[in-house]
Amino acid sequence: MPESLLVAALGDIHGRFHRVETWLDALEQARGRRVDLVLAVGDVEAFRRADDHRRKAAKRTMPAEFAEYADGVRRVKRPLYFIGGNNEDFEALHDLQGGGELAPGVCYLGRAGLRELLGLRVGYLSGIHAPRFIEQPLKRPTTQDTMKQAGYFRTAEVEQVSALRDVDLLLVHEWPRGIVQRAREENPMPPRPLPSYWIGNPVTRRLVDTVHPRWVLCGHSHKAFAVTLEGPGRPATRIACLDQAARAQESVFWLEYQGREAMRAGWGTSGNVSWESGQRWDLAALPPLGGDGEGAPVGAEY
Repeated sequence: MPESLLVAALGDIHGRFHRVETWLDALEQARGRRVDLVLAVGDVEAFRRADDHRRKAAKRTMPAEFAEYADGVRRVKRPLYFIGGNNEDFEALHDLQGGGELAPGVCYLGRAGLRELLGLRVGYLSGIHAPRFIEQPLKRPTTQDTMKQAGYFRTAEVEQVSALRDVDLLLVHEWPRGIVQRAREENPMPPRPLPSYWIGNPVTRRLVDTVHPRWVLCGHSHKAFAVTLEGPGRPATRIACLDQAARAQESVFWLEYQGREAMRAGWGTSGNVSWESGQRWDLAALPPLGGDGEGAPVGAEY
């Protein structure tokens, strides 16, 4: 029988490593098993100091807890693999464009590519779309301007991922454009307020429509979302968008696999199943709105 895996995904951590480790402990207790693999969808912010001048001003009020892991004071309990968002320590990541370990058990996947993790084929594209920079060469991030451009993906990186096939999970930071419109078409009276039609970018959408990954995980927009892209002649791609690490209920997402087949999925740390193989993946699979007791109350400042 194929081996069973529990894969946990994290929305934008923004330096809050202690919090998400506690959430993963709770998820393991609720599911009654170990989390085998943790995937983070960008804006991890592996900075050593909260007031690091390279962080955006709004982010300097957020924790910077990575130093304890880099220095060996703490160690993550499960292997954590992450892609880059548009808020990162880009100086540290620049020489690891093909991926590398930043601390024991904490691995940057790289700017674009495919990695086989515990038998799963995981594709990834770091960064967000900026039309002005997509054809420009990547510069070493040494100033505020060059650090900003390091958070944008380039055409060659998109093409590298576009060539992939048979992908179990695709990690991107920014949403694919058009998924809100698809959800609106399927749900004329949606169960929760929907974000703007214009959220996401068309390049990532074309990428998803070319690669046809079984699941796509994304962050960036700090909202939970669920939709399926499918049609005549194309297999279903289920998309889960995660909130930032403010509340576990919408920023932690998990998938349980039997071999390479996703059997069930859920949100937060309760262990409750919100989707099983054969069911529809859409807005109805999202957790209920409101406080969840798993983190800070809605409306708290971050």
